[in-house]
Amino acid sequence: MTYPVVVVGIGADGWDGLSPAARREIESADVLMGSARQLALVATYAEQVTWPSPLLPALPGLLAGYGGRRVCVLASGDPMFHGIGSTLVRILGRENVRIVPSPSSVSLACARMGWPVERTHVVSAVGRPLAALNAALRPGERLLVLGADPARVAELLINAGYGESPFSVLELLGAPGEHVRHTTAAGWAIWGDDPDPLNIVAVECLAAPGTPVPPRVPGLPDDSFDHDGQLTKREVRAVTLGLLGTDGILWDIGAGAGSIAIEWLRAHPTGTAIAIERDPARATRIADNAESLGTPALRVLTGSAPDALTALTIPPTTIFVGGGLTTPGLLDQCWTRLSPGGRLVANAVTLESEAVLTTWYGRLGGDLLRLSVSRAAPIGAFTTWRPHLPVTIWSVTKPSEDPR
Repeated sequence: MTYPVVVVGIGADGWDGLSPAARREIESADVLMGSARQLALVATYAEQVTWPSPLLPALPGLLAGYGGRRVCVLASGDPMFHGIGSTLVRILGRENVRIVPSPSSVSLACARMGWPVERTHVVSAVGRPLAALNAALRPGERLLVLGADPARVAELLINAGYGESPFSVLELLGAPGEHVRHTTAAGWAIWGDDPDPLNIVAVECLAAPGTPVPPRVPGLPDDSFDHDGQLTKREVRAVTLGLLGTDGILWDIGAGAGSIAIEWLRAHPTGTAIAIERDPARATRIADNAESLGTPALRVLTGSAPDALTALTIPPTTIFVGGGLTTPGLLDQCWTRLSPGGRLVANAVTLESEAVLTTWYGRLGGDLLRLSVSRAAPIGAFTTWRPHLPVTIWSVTKPSEDPR
């Protein structure tokens, strides 16, 4: 671009709500880009370009066509908050984009509700499954839900045991027609009508007695997952997740009930996780578990490793192998595909799979440990320890140069 692209945040109040600096940027532009709604809020002599649909594939070519002119892009509120500003920086580089923000919809909503912004949990359903809200539910939490139909939000809350939560729908924030309605989730499900599409839902989470509250730290109770016995048990799972660490892209191979991938995503919501499971029934179960536990973005790949891994083109930063260690070539391919600096963790419960891990430990080093867990259980009128199968865990970080 000859000139930097200027991105101006604009509120529902339009021109009247813009700062003098923002108005100058719009007035000096040769080309003004934005949605039809945003462009209708201002009047200039600039050439107006309405975003095409779909936008992202067309955006690089569209910008290139105006490379020698002063381009101003209109965005809603703060362009760097779930907005076009982040996309333009990624495409053009930060040195070629200048941001002039207005208050975000979150700032306006918190102002109306009297909530501190830093203590408010924001869940965006813009281009994302609403089921991600499940991961944020916990008593006392204040939530703002963006881009979702309030009726669907209310239904999810009721099904999760939060039907009596105070529930507010804030429409057209900052505009002359701004309107705020307060009720409960259950109340909205009964009396709520169709609000303006430009709305935010505010929720103060109130759980019904007996509603389960999953912990935020790794190690959800085993009964949090629907499973057929193929499940990394709670204590082993907590240790395994601690060893996996990091953000990025996770492959969970031999995923079973999907517990590792799901809990990893709960801890790393900006990451990408792929569960590879050969059994179709278990694969379906993984998707259901991901939905109920608030990680609907989990991708489930049905197939046997290592053959199924050929469908995955982006190198992972983290790999967990929970099954299939004795399959010829599995660990070889995992190690080859793993990004430099990435983590590999594998669990074994049989002598044969343990032998595979000890061989690889001898070749590559890392950490090898055996974890034994016993739980108290009744025996007649007394209590004894019921041991679980011991688990051997190998973890290793791939160096920038493969030692092999």
